[in-house]
Amino acid sequence: MNTVFTIAQTEARRIFVSPLAWAVLAVMQLIFGFVFINMLVDYARNAAMSGQFMGVADYIGGGLYGFATIILLLVMPLLTMRMFAEERKSGTLILLLSAPASLIEIVLGKFLGLFAFMLATIALLGLMPLTLLSGTHLDLGRIAAGLLGLLLMMMAFGAAGLFVSTLTKEPTIAAVASFGLLLLVWLIQIVGNQPIPFASVFSYLSLIGHFESLRRGIFNSADVIYYFLFTAFFLWLAVLRLDMERN
Repeated sequence: MNTVFTIAQTEARRIFVSPLAWAVLAVMQLIFGFVFINMLVDYARNAAMSGQFMGVADYIGGGLYGFATIILLLVMPLLTMRMFAEERKSGTLILLLSAPASLIEIVLGKFLGLFAFMLATIALLGLMPLTLLSGTHLDLGRIAAGLLGLLLMMMAFGAAGLFVSTLTKEPTIAAVASFGLLLLVWLIQIVGNQPIPFASVFSYLSLIGHFESLRRGIFNSADVIYYFLFTAFFLWLAVLRLDMERN
């Protein structure tokens, strides 16, 4: 485990030393802040007209986190594109693969390094609704469920992007391919809503379907298990791809 944490620290340091990570965090915070303020004003206006039937956590927290999934779908491929592609392009991947560490340790270390960025994003998203605690009743359970859903979805995004990064030496290609893969698994929900055979299977495989329950504050262990299985599957594929390269 020491090897995993060493690789994770190195990867996290590389991510946060890069101007890209700070630029992404800053831009995301500006966008999320703008959306948050607009939703807050809209909620107050509807409440004044006695037409507001949703709670603060539902309307503002749920709405903000639902919007955040779209931004994260665009952002995560930018963070994962360099993880292996750039190392392959610069020639350092050979050194990494020849290090006294198993491929599982390498992949987990890289993923945990990226996980630090995920936690920073979740912390920033969680702070905005919490600023309303002093002025209104806030259902913290719904906020926590929404944040958990976002974290699980980011884990799925990160694992898929990490795998795609093992397939090429061009970070730009890795970013575009990751976005395409994630968007495909996202939009498969549309197929699941059609009256066709195995529609329920397509609906279950969709990334967004499992998030919607958590966003509404409904905790279902099946949704959590889905994201863990999705993440583990793509991390496993990354290990297999690196094993082909090492051999």
